[in-house]
Amino acid sequence: MSDKSADKKSAPSLRRQKRQIYLEGHKRKFLVVVDETPECESALAFAASRAERTKGQLALLYVIEPEDGAMHWLGVEDVAREEGQNKAKAVFRLFGRKLKTMGFEELVPEEIVREGTKSEEITTLIEEDPDIGVLVLGASKDPSGPGPLVSSLAGGRLAGMFPTPITVVPGHLSTEEILALA
Repeated sequence: MSDKSADKKSAPSLRRQKRQIYLEGHKRKFLVVVDETPECESALAFAASRAERTKGQLALLYVIEPEDGAMHWLGVEDVAREEGQNKAKAVFRLFGRKLKTMGFEELVPEEIVREGTKSEEITTLIEEDPDIGVLVLGASKDPSGPGPLVSSLAGGRLAGMFPTPITVVPGHLSTEEILALA
């Protein structure tokens, strides 16, 4: 085994698949991870505006994260999964209304639900969908840092190897400012 192949095996596994966003029949997708955090709305506003202005698509990802502890007995896991799916639907409805309030009546986002940890599900989805061209994250206004997702993806060990650009929207900007910048 050569030294180069040994180095490749020790590096984190992020497959480099050619993005298809500029091929005929494909549109660049702006991926937003949706949850109940306030910074999520900032990411939504920016991504929706960019998708509309560039004739792209908006994809919303909701990740059902596993509960701590064992939930594999007496159907508790199934109940938790169903609750997660219901919560995802409610979050999608909420963000659909927010899109309309922002003036994006014609933009119909793709709604994606995954189960697992957010960072892993984001990277897996991007690996699987070559139309995703940009991951848009909102940064927290909290002085302690931009938030765990921004820190782990945009500033973590994967930042230099991430398969798409990551746009981080500052949390202190108003929706109007974000729409003007996008």
